[in-house]
Amino acid sequence: MTPAQFEAAHAAAWDELEDLLARAEAKDSRKGRKWDGARLAQLYRSACEQLALAQSRAYPVHLVERLESLTQGAHRLIYRTQGMQLAKLRDLALVGFPQAVRAHRGYLLVATLLFVLPTLLVGWACWRDPGFALHLMDVGQLRNFDQMYGPGTDAIGKLRSADTDWQMFGFYIKNNIGVGFQCFAGGLFAGLGSVFFLVFNGLQGGAAAGYLTARGSGEAFYSFVVTHAAFELTAIVLSGAAGLRLGHALIAPGRRTRLAALRHAAADAIVVMYGVIAFLVIAAALEAFWSSARWVAPEVKYGVGAACWALVIAYLGWQGRPARAAAATEEAGHAG
Repeated sequence: MTPAQFEAAHAAAWDELEDLLARAEAKDSRKGRKWDGARLAQLYRSACEQLALAQSRAYPVHLVERLESLTQGAHRLIYRTQGMQLAKLRDLALVGFPQAVRAHRGYLLVATLLFVLPTLLVGWACWRDPGFALHLMDVGQLRNFDQMYGPGTDAIGKLRSADTDWQMFGFYIKNNIGVGFQCFAGGLFAGLGSVFFLVFNGLQGGAAAGYLTARGSGEAFYSFVVTHAAFELTAIVLSGAAGLRLGHALIAPGRRTRLAALRHAAADAIVVMYGVIAFLVIAAALEAFWSSARWVAPEVKYGVGAACWALVIAYLGWQGRPARAAAATEEAGHAG
């Protein structure tokens, strides 16, 4: 293929790539034109192949220089975009999520009470009378608890294979995210769904804790849950708070229409849910690989659990305060 034929065969793609690069620059300059990132990546790969071919065949300098210019421009744009995405993700973790949690503090307080009060009351009742747990669970569930946390051969934490740990990790992720989604999506029913799932999960957890404490299995139970509960229970309450925000927007939309109020509330609440998902994945990993390990002494688990609770509280309470937010934003700007 002659240089003229080579240029004629690929001129349309080169023109398109130039146009996409111009659109990307226009967007960066806030001129508002859109560009197709997937198509840009495809054209970039093709241009790299064509540049290598042109260089190997010693095509005219103007062809090689044009291809070098196109590939360099596309390379800078693609990898700069990836860096910006990483910076946004870091900004979300360091600033956006904890700030969004604190912005929902009123809903968070209500969600905490809806979850914690039933847990404590039912836990106390089941501790005083283990038979009270039968009002909330059937005999089969209680028997399973005795097997899991008792001294028998089926007790939780007995030696198991790595494959089983990974299977349980997948199960815990599915289960945890399911509970979090219920508490959040329940807010679409005027908040009543979120209230129900918060109270329900509190009752279930309190019944299990009170029953096992009364049965003498408290150490096995609490040492198992103390670490991952810092992330899992916090995530459940946060998802419930986000759901209550949705419900409040539907009940009291203010000057907006209900649909507009719901959209506005969801835009804020979804930031909380991003963090909830991360917390639930962390909780699932701890539950699968750490909490169930009986070779770790209970005292060690209590210490690690206390550290995790302190970390979560400090992160949500102080991370992303104005001084840190400014520093993170400046760092993200340098990365972009």
